[in-house]
Amino acid sequence: MIDPTALSEKPVLTGERIRLVQLTRRHADAFHATFLDPETRRLTGTHRDWTLPELQEWCAAAAGRPDRLDLVIEDRETGGYLGELALSQIDKDNAHGTFRISLADDATGRGIGPEAIRLLLAYAFDRVGLHRVELEVFPFNPRARRAYEKCGFEVEGRLREALYWDGEWHDVLIMAALSGSGRERA
Repeated sequence: MIDPTALSEKPVLTGERIRLVQLTRRHADAFHATFLDPETRRLTGTHRDWTLPELQEWCAAAAGRPDRLDLVIEDRETGGYLGELALSQIDKDNAHGTFRISLADDATGRGIGPEAIRLLLAYAFDRVGLHRVELEVFPFNPRARRAYEKCGFEVEGRLREALYWDGEWHDVLIMAALSGSGRERA
């Protein structure tokens, strides 16, 4: 069963090298800088140009959203910004939600993504009570797909030509992880 209070709690989730903390206004500058990076925008399919004031407002309001969880990935030792992730679009009747993650450029290739994903999935399944967590990934992002697969996500389908980027159509892969399946993968 879904615990309706679990998304309102805004937990701090601590891993071996990282900590997931509530997104706040103090993260807006780093969040904005990440989304100014053209490669990050391509890998996430982000067309919208967020201004810094818009992101400051979005980040400041994140703690008050009872229907989603927006967390920042911080380095446990330095507190430095490594990226952000979200659990949203919660379907209480069917116990599933949607997940996304974006890493800062200097956080990639170090196993930060899988560590953050595992922490969030554990919370989503064990505390929120979800049965299924879904995400979208582009075929031109094989590194992300491998990270998701390490954390128990499996490809369930393909949305043909659902992303228009740089004058070309790209497919979108739908992946999902189920409660109790594959979270122990290395």
